Amino acid sequence: MSWMPDKEPEPGDRKSCDALDFAIVPRARDIGNFEVRRALPQARRQMVGPFIFLDQMGPAAMQPGIGMDVRPHPHIGLATVTYLFDGAIMHRDSEGNALEILPGAMNLMTAGRGIAHSERSPDTQRKNGQRVFGMQSWIALPKALEETDPGFQHYPESNLPVVADGGMTARVIAGDVFGKRSPVKTLSDWFYADLALEAGVSAPLDPDYEERAIYVAEGAVEIAGQTFTGPQLLIFRPGDRITIRAAEKARMMLLGGAALEGPRHIWWNFVSSSRERIEQAKEDWAQGHFKPVPGESEFIPLPER
Repeated sequence: MSWMPDKEPEPGDRKSCDALDFAIVPRARDIGNFEVRRALPQARRQMVGPFIFLDQMGPAAMQPGIGMDVRPHPHIGLATVTYLFDGAIMHRDSEGNALEILPGAMNLMTAGRGIAHSERSPDTQRKNGQRVFGMQSWIALPKALEETDPGFQHYPESNLPVVADGGMTARVIAGDVFGKRSPVKTLSDWFYADLALEAGVSAPLDPDYEERAIYVAEGAVEIAGQTFTGPQLLIFRPGDRITIRAAEKARMMLLGGAALEGPRHIWWNFVSSSRERIEQAKEDWAQGHFKPVPGESEFIPLPER
């Protein structure tokens, strides 16, 4: 999804949970056919592990004849993750990948030295209408791999490990979670999981990764006696064992990983450890030097700022 800077997310109440570094209440932004809530980046915290961008899409009901149309736009220095709870998105990119993103599937697009892509509603969903609800994330690449070759990995829902136990269901999207490992190949050490809890059910967030957070998309969770209602991003200190208890039925993403070597520069859809590299990417997009997206004739112009 193409990004533009907006109002910062609001720091939430840290409350009395000692393991909690701080909470972020994402701000809603209307992008036309649905709302997007942005939790990262934030003034006080740019990344959690390599996660440098975290958006919640919807939930939104799209009426028949109405669809998502994110025209081709560029990326460098990052990988994107699109994960849906509901709905479908047609992905096309400049490497020739074209497929429908469906709920529960892992879709990891590595931009590296440069890729362009579009995101649109598939024809059937555009005609009949659909409910769209999901998460979009950017994973900043390690400095040594920022110029890696672009690529795309797709893993259908059936290929991702699931842990189910007494009112807890978790799908491991990337990394190691709950003793299961995702088959997704990553360029750094990070994890991502979709966790659903019935009311009163608990699950651990073990200190296996250096940086960890929970994004509560729906419902409410209780941690160390304090209740946090979604949508909200909870970022935890390293090393502490966390128990998540659903105060009511809840859906959340577990995320994080090893911290990168340092902060990154972000401009529009470009992420890099080098300001000069971002300037080059701006010029490349303005001059049409990115490979085109097959089947697309439109594009998003470089912002004038």
